[in-house]
Amino acid sequence: MIKPTPNPPEPNLETDPTSPYASPDSKKFHNAAERALDHYLSPAARIMSSCNEPEAMYLANPKYNTESLLANASENLGSVTEMLSNFAATLDHSHRKTALGIAQVVMVAELAVNQALDHVELT
Repeated sequence: MIKPTPNPPEPNLETDPTSPYASPDSKKFHNAAERALDHYLSPAARIMSSCNEPEAMYLANPKYNTESLLANASENLGSVTEMLSNFAATLDHSHRKTALGIAQVVMVAELAVNQALDHVELT
């Protein structure tokens, strides 16, 4: 395939009056400024450079003991099972099966938490 226009020539920083750079040093300054902006404003760089410390909002209170946390998780999973069962009753046949399947997975998780709760040693 033949290209209708040739590639434009590279601008000569010292002779091109339309160049945004007054001198070759200003191009270095521009590149350094771009790197700095990318470093401080790029969300991907900020996420990648984090020290993997979780947000405090999503942490369980470290003062709670394991038994309390497991009991709370068991109650939450039981509530979710009940909500899913009630919600499934309002759905048509194909979607009802999906909701009931999710409820069954939650029930299995509740059983596992309850079993872990049975094995917790009281301090």
